[in-house]
Amino acid sequence: MKTINTVTGSTTPEKLGTTLMHEHLMIGWGGWELDCTAPVVDRKSALKVATERLKKLKDLGLGTFLDPCPMDIGRDVNFMAEVASATGVQVICATGLYKEDLGNTAYFKQRPVDEIADLYVMELTEGIGRTGIKAGVIKCATGKDKINEYEEKCLRAAARAHKKTGAPITTHTEEGTMGCEQLGIFKSEGVDLKRVVIGHSCGSSDLKYHTEMLDQGCFLGFDRFGLDFLHPDRLRMAALIGLVGVGFEKQIVLSHDSVACWLGRGLDLTPEIEAGIKNWEPTHIFRNILPGLRKAGVGEEKIQAMMVDNPRRFFQE
Repeated sequence: MKTINTVTGSTTPEKLGTTLMHEHLMIGWGGWELDCTAPVVDRKSALKVATERLKKLKDLGLGTFLDPCPMDIGRDVNFMAEVASATGVQVICATGLYKEDLGNTAYFKQRPVDEIADLYVMELTEGIGRTGIKAGVIKCATGKDKINEYEEKCLRAAARAHKKTGAPITTHTEEGTMGCEQLGIFKSEGVDLKRVVIGHSCGSSDLKYHTEMLDQGCFLGFDRFGLDFLHPDRLRMAALIGLVGVGFEKQIVLSHDSVACWLGRGLDLTPEIEAGIKNWEPTHIFRNILPGLRKAGVGEEKIQAMMVDNPRRFFQE
């Protein structure tokens, strides 16, 4: 039995229950704290918003909420702990750094791989800053169509921290690209690919891309449901139903990549984007996606695999 770090203590894989594998309580793009013209975040109001969101999810049967916010885009583990304590939902936080274009990278560009890995190990085993809260997963990210030198360094640091601690890795990919290349870097570092989620794989509907990764043993995150302006849900569903139909339900996890609260300024809500996020909140899977899968003939055991069994195995194996 493995112990999993949550923001309110430890748990075990068997106690995770129904799990959303990629959601956010609070995000701030790198540099948000320097914008004195941005709206000031009222912490009390933000806590109310985030708490109400998780209470709704708990009422729908959610047991665990994985918030893989990297350390450089507004991660606040005390905020997460307050929300978890108020709702009874288990919240797992991450160590790690974001992709170069949206992270806060100047300092870490100057640090070698092993120094970054040591920082990740400390956050996983000793705690984040002086909070005493330990990360439960390692996060890394790459941009569209390429992995630059900085991002590769962070991927290798994640791999080395995984090997030292056994903590699993979850990633960000952009527009359904570079997942295979992420796996190649992890494999070169000796990572157990059964402990990796290639996130946002649903940004592509290319089943060849998906199966090339699945055949290596990793999990895929179909974890941006509701972000129709990036890639329509009907295409995410078509790919998901196809993959489940040929037996890959044991390697797929579901989520939305939703954000409850923004630090500084969030998305620039053009009319097109606003129309494309009407379902972008974390009850969408329960209200719409799972009923859609059932209507398409996906059985309860396969839904159970994606929502309960796969998160458990991701942390347990």
